[in-house]
Amino acid sequence: MPPCFLRFCSLGLVLGAGALWAQVVASSVATQDGQDSIAASAGEFIARPVFWTEDQTPVDFLEMAGRHTKARWRSLFRPRLPLTPSSDRCKTGFTLGSLIGESFLIWEAGDAQQFRNNNQDIVACCRTLGMGDRIMPRLMAQAKMAEMDEWKGLRQEIIDGHLEMMRILREQMDEDLAVLVSLGAWIRSLEIVSKLVVETPEVDKRPLCIGSPALLAELRHDFSTLSDFTRRSALLQPLITLLADLEQTWSNPKAGAPTQRMVAGTHERLRSVMEELTLK
Repeated sequence: MPPCFLRFCSLGLVLGAGALWAQVVASSVATQDGQDSIAASAGEFIARPVFWTEDQTPVDFLEMAGRHTKARWRSLFRPRLPLTPSSDRCKTGFTLGSLIGESFLIWEAGDAQQFRNNNQDIVACCRTLGMGDRIMPRLMAQAKMAEMDEWKGLRQEIIDGHLEMMRILREQMDEDLAVLVSLGAWIRSLEIVSKLVVETPEVDKRPLCIGSPALLAELRHDFSTLSDFTRRSALLQPLITLLADLEQTWSNPKAGAPTQRMVAGTHERLRSVMEELTLK
């Protein structure tokens, strides 16, 4: 199965979250203290793909998150990465993916200067991975589009640029790096959206921070397609631990309705792993 970043989709919710939450509340009176029925119904509530479908890309996911939260996109920009990427190609591949995720955040904010800065870091990663010359014209064209405020066309151009990077990596027989680029884009997107949800009080919006347990399972599957050597590397152990722990937490039918503590913990785990794999 190809990484889920490569799928394209139509946007939208697959369930009426508000109606389903009403069922959860109503079911709480089914027993004397309500705890068993709340847990069972809430488990059903969080186990379904409420905010994510398998066709969505990270940019689709961010756009949808913006419709369900009061997104202040610019406040979510992260510090610029070191201009000299790591000599570890796996770390650089994952970092490149996170920068692609960052480019979608910047696209939402419509910040041309931030887009140019981020593209400079993308160029540095691409050079380290041996594809700088081949991807440079496209990245320069993207920066020009941002400068000219051509944001509508830039959305698809960023997606197409990512697909070209994946194609080049595969031509170079760097399949593991292509997978890591995809994972980096998704984990950065989840970090961004989980931060939005931390600042959103509505209970029925809390599952948004992981999209769906199905998304976590999909990402863990993508991780499993890495070569044995890459998969077992010390660098990537925090990533697979994160995916396994989050999948267990958000798929647990006995966990009850998602709490603010679950959301805050999820964001902190995502933030910590992203910092460890890209900023250190």
